[in-house]
Amino acid sequence: MRKLEYLLLLTGVVFVAATNSPVQQQQQSLSTPSRPNVIFILTDDQDVHLDSLNYMPFVQKHLVDKGTSYRSHYCTTSVCCPSRVTLWTGKLAHNTNVTDVNPPYAVGGYPKFISQGFNDNYLPVWLQQAHYNTYYTGKLFNVHTVDNYDSPFPAGFTGTDFLLDPFTYDYLNSTFQRDKEKPQSYEGEYLTDVLTQKAYRLLDEAVHAANPFFLTIAPIAPHCNVFMNGTGLDKNPVFSFSAPIPAKRHEHLFEGVKVPRTESFNPDELSGANWIRTLKKQNESNVEYNDYFYRSRLRALQAVDELVDGLFARLHQHNLLDNTYVVYSSDNGYHIGQHRMQPGKSCGYEEDINVPLIIRGPGVAENASTDVVTTHTDLAPTFLQLLGIPLRVDFDGAAIPLTPREIEAALETRQEHVNVEYWGFAAGEGIYDFDLSAYNNTYKALRITGKGYNLYYAVWCNNEHELYDMNEERSIANPIKTDPHQMHNLLLDKEEATILMHHPIPKLVARLDALLLVLKSCKGASCVEPWRALHPRGGVDTLADALSARYDRFYELEQPRVRFNECERGFLLHSEGPQFESAGKMFRDGLPWYEWV
Repeated sequence: MRKLEYLLLLTGVVFVAATNSPVQQQQQSLSTPSRPNVIFILTDDQDVHLDSLNYMPFVQKHLVDKGTSYRSHYCTTSVCCPSRVTLWTGKLAHNTNVTDVNPPYAVGGYPKFISQGFNDNYLPVWLQQAHYNTYYTGKLFNVHTVDNYDSPFPAGFTGTDFLLDPFTYDYLNSTFQRDKEKPQSYEGEYLTDVLTQKAYRLLDEAVHAANPFFLTIAPIAPHCNVFMNGTGLDKNPVFSFSAPIPAKRHEHLFEGVKVPRTESFNPDELSGANWIRTLKKQNESNVEYNDYFYRSRLRALQAVDELVDGLFARLHQHNLLDNTYVVYSSDNGYHIGQHRMQPGKSCGYEEDINVPLIIRGPGVAENASTDVVTTHTDLAPTFLQLLGIPLRVDFDGAAIPLTPREIEAALETRQEHVNVEYWGFAAGEGIYDFDLSAYNNTYKALRITGKGYNLYYAVWCNNEHELYDMNEERSIANPIKTDPHQMHNLLLDKEEATILMHHPIPKLVARLDALLLVLKSCKGASCVEPWRALHPRGGVDTLADALSARYDRFYELEQPRVRFNECERGFLLHSEGPQFESAGKMFRDGLPWYEWV
């Protein structure tokens, strides 16, 4: 990309070429009858680090063994509605302003999605514009309710059967709403089994239609069971949380199975920062309950596993396996007992942000895995690219490499960072109380993985900082104790060595902080290539590049630091602290400080 074009993208100016490249022309050839189909399975709160995928034999058989697993796939906001809006729009939460699931800042989810104008500008709409039929069943957004489902209807769908609040998370008392019909209650029926039949019906409709299809199936498992006496639109609704409920045929499975006892599980020593450092060690009864909660999650996933098996049986029956991509993921991850936390999500630790992503389909390697860094912001661009639909210039992500050749190239060229952000409180979902200081759970964080380094850096709204070296093993490049479970905050534990990546930790932190400053307010191209925002003349593409002594003054003396002015439960600019500027005091005549000082 030419420098002028790139700078226009950084500043939000849309650049449209007068002619399309051969690749773009090929993507725009939409008339071919061999255009592929997509089935997207999106679970709710499914973990990677608690091993849930290992208890799903049909997912292993049909997806893991026949597709590619993306081990370094991340959500960027670890709670359902902001994460789902990011997934469907290709935009980070600070650009959608859907940042929570509760009022006042999120207005519950679906109403905020509507008020921000996304009902006319998200993936299903773009797919229909490209002559794809689109189908959806299951959970769409929070506070998509029995009262507001038609004001307006979600746009962009050929056929739907949505779960609706306040019954979305009630495994034995669900309510679905099909197409333009009135909501229908399924009291006493097991939710995932009801959804399974709806998914099969929509697949049959899709198969017999003239156009290729994109079918999304969004079960709530393994989310906890929630009884609601109202929704986020009501005054003082009361929500009652309990363990997920499995189907009766699965309720006795996995007796004796426990939460993996990693170093971070209910540790003897405090870890983390902010409210997490105030949590008490869980007693025996609490731990036993959390093990039961964990087994309940595994049991609830068994009906999802059966759904996957039934989908592949039907794809085989319709002779569609060779022309259909099947993508499996979750909106966010989950913790149970890590860092002494009660069951839940909403934090930036690995359990909460590293989520499953498995892709099977034409050209995708079988029984393969990769560590290329991918995020939920990349999914909308990925879907458009694999379906031959031109990409949008305002995406905050980039298409995921799918073929072995693309993945091999991406190991050298793809971004190494994940932007993580959150606003609002962190709710515990078990029967035990959580610390009320979790109300201030607003933070910005950065996950970065490159050759010889594997780091997590975070700034909380109370301006506490965290840095973890997450490499699995010691090496010459990382001589200090490594910390894959994020137990030793290098910015808190003064006894730790002060050298990391052959450099003093303050020097490293200056680079991480500058990168986070760009990402916390980035848009479009600067979210994908943030080093280009800092170094528009090139020469810096990785954290390792930025550590050159040439840039010491630029990073260590002249860059503003990431900080919050105030803790808020939503995205309020006056509380967000310094914002990155690509001109003015950091640049002059298009040159960065270190070029003209």
